[in-house]
Amino acid sequence: MQPVLRSFSISALLILASGCTMHRDRVSRAPFGELADGRRVELFTLTNAHGIEVRAMTYGAIITSIQTPDRSGKRADIVLGFDSLGGYVAGSPYFGAVVGRYANRIARGQFTLDGATYHLARNNGPNSLHGGERGFDKVVWSGTPFQSDSTAGVTLRYESPDGEEGYPGAVSVQVTYTLTDADDLIIEYEASTTKATPINLSQHTYWNLHGAGDILAHVLTLKASAFTPVDSTLIPTGQVAPVAGTPFDFRTAIAIGARIDAANEQLRFGRGYDHNWVIDQGSRGPGAGALAPAARLEDPLSGRTLDISTTEPGVQFYSGNFLDGTLRGKGGRTYAHRAGLCLETQHFPDSPNHANFPSTILRPGQRYHSRTVIAFRVTGS
Repeated sequence: MQPVLRSFSISALLILASGCTMHRDRVSRAPFGELADGRRVELFTLTNAHGIEVRAMTYGAIITSIQTPDRSGKRADIVLGFDSLGGYVAGSPYFGAVVGRYANRIARGQFTLDGATYHLARNNGPNSLHGGERGFDKVVWSGTPFQSDSTAGVTLRYESPDGEEGYPGAVSVQVTYTLTDADDLIIEYEASTTKATPINLSQHTYWNLHGAGDILAHVLTLKASAFTPVDSTLIPTGQVAPVAGTPFDFRTAIAIGARIDAANEQLRFGRGYDHNWVIDQGSRGPGAGALAPAARLEDPLSGRTLDISTTEPGVQFYSGNFLDGTLRGKGGRTYAHRAGLCLETQHFPDSPNHANFPSTILRPGQRYHSRTVIAFRVTGS
């Protein structure tokens, strides 16, 4: 007989494990090193009433650590990263970062907008990736902490000058991380611009809910009936294809490793999963900017789960295919092949070059706004 899975709140598990909830300051800030030019980086620690802890720094608006309990109440860090600022500066594959001005890829590093052609850095083969050579992941943001009776948070702000990395318009951008006592992490993005420009922001955390090993036994559900196939350079072809009958069908929960090595051209192009799924629009609530369920990730070993909802139309599932054991992360841990995975809520890759994709163009007088909610839960048998 199959075991019956039950969902528990994080608070209930911690009470069972320790007999009481944990009490500490909701928000703290501390130095986290200096860059070569002397600029100081700060680290903010957010803690909720149940002891969940999220750490984010002003360099790259990077989430450096997320501590949550397993089904027995034992806490572990469930995101990949480094122990110090130096690791992130030396050569991070976007661990925990906010990526922009345009998350994901733009073909041939160029786009045409209002009759003008703009040229971007080609930092990913023939294409531009995650904002170019010095995207939002490599700049210093300012941070303002806040808290209430049931939340802890930090708002991070950055002023991107006109022409930065080839993009038009001076853009004011802010990202707010809010940790709630409902055990949710809310990520909210806002931006305005002085000229028409593409904007596509996303959070590039690498998840490993077990805290070690690879992610092939993690079980994934994607609320998506279609995805956007890519060419050999991982640029969308412009097609929106059904997932039915392919290894890209995650509408029913399945282990990530179950079909990752299937004989499939798309998997060969990505060396695994590195594609954009089109979130089913029918699952959205009423009104503009409504959240829709996008993904559920489960680790059967620890019982940890993530439920991700977003206002974005897509989610990029990346299965850590380019991790190769050359990076040493927290505690000297080697990040081997598929040691983590990303679920990046976003607009579609290369949208400025595909008129049939949802637009990513922000114009003066408009306000960019995007919201993603990550719910931390556990299951037990």
